[in-house]
Amino acid sequence: MPHLVLIGLAAILLWSLIAHRFERWGVAGPIGLLLLGAVTVVWDVDSFGSAIDSPISEKIVEVILAILLFADATEVKGGIFGREGRVIARLVLIALPLSIVLTVAAGVLLIPDTGLLVLLVVACVILPIDFAPAASLLRNRRIPARLRQILNVESGYNDGLISPVFGMSLALAVIWSTIVHTPESDITEDALDGPVTQFLEAFVNAVPAIAVVIGIALGTGIGYLVRIARARLIADALGARYVMLILPLIAYGVASIPVFNANGFVAAFVAGIGYRLTRTRGHRSEGIDHSELLLVEEVGALAANFVWFVLGGAMLLVVTSGIDWWMLLFAVLALTVLRVIPVYLSLMRSSVGRRDRLLIGALGPRGTASIVFGLLAYNALPEDEGVIVLTIMVATVVGSILLHGLAAPLLLNRRKLDEEIV
Repeated sequence: MPHLVLIGLAAILLWSLIAHRFERWGVAGPIGLLLLGAVTVVWDVDSFGSAIDSPISEKIVEVILAILLFADATEVKGGIFGREGRVIARLVLIALPLSIVLTVAAGVLLIPDTGLLVLLVVACVILPIDFAPAASLLRNRRIPARLRQILNVESGYNDGLISPVFGMSLALAVIWSTIVHTPESDITEDALDGPVTQFLEAFVNAVPAIAVVIGIALGTGIGYLVRIARARLIADALGARYVMLILPLIAYGVASIPVFNANGFVAAFVAGIGYRLTRTRGHRSEGIDHSELLLVEEVGALAANFVWFVLGGAMLLVVTSGIDWWMLLFAVLALTVLRVIPVYLSLMRSSVGRRDRLLIGALGPRGTASIVFGLLAYNALPEDEGVIVLTIMVATVVGSILLHGLAAPLLLNRRKLDEEIV
């Protein structure tokens, strides 16, 4: 087992013993683990860089993301898009693509020498929403209950929907970089046959159609079996918890079989949607009972803790390597106008008022999905491009901790409650 994994597990173990004392501050967990990660690798930053740029680290973070995406999909209550179907559909089908376009455009202005495919990877890395670094926002009574519900459902969906775009853009960016960096003297028809073939294969394999089919088949099939088994008292809540933990691993594993070579993230996410819809069909409850969600939630939280620990080391790595001003500006734009403007435009002429549109746009913290996507991109891309993606990711997530985890709750707590919010 790599020493990074062992050290990370030891750090999480120690943090788990004292975390309860800091639960009232939702941001304490990410900050504490981030600092632990930075302190742990300060003695040998270069070794840490090599450790996260390895195949085994790539597989670890991939499995973590598969579990988190599945958990996000199963926790939504209501139909496919929850109780606020029209609003959520606008956010994930209009605002999110518009944010991607604006982010790529901003990258063209700030990083003109970087290819469009790499900029698309950057957009996919820094746009997913995660309330782990700002959990207190979803409990803040100064945010209307409806908006909290919208934000919660959106955060459960946008990382899953962006993962196929990330998979395709990363696969294509890697192959295109190989072609671009090939010396002109070596460019011949025979020399390009391999990269071009890989380019086409990467595109075909990254298209999520096969992964969607795998996810639907596994999710709906297993969800139906669990519903029947629970209704006939064949299985109990404990058995259902085990099923929910194993299912995303199976979905990811099946999608990764060479004969399919599909996007495992998409398969796990779609399996979560299919499982939830089939498991709750015909029930009075709109969502899966918490007694069945408990295990996958806790394992997901534990896995996320490891990701936050790794972010601490990545932060130290990019700081020692140097951060240009445009990277910080890119992060600031990603956390503000690159989300606020698309959200506001997408919700025009909807049931969401002008003030609430701005609030939804402003409250978009970044977290685990961004970290995992950033690590995968750093692992797969050539060194220079990988460092760019990693640095922007670190700046964005750390900036989100400061903005959404610390500043936003303080500002909201100063607001007066104009009416009783339930």
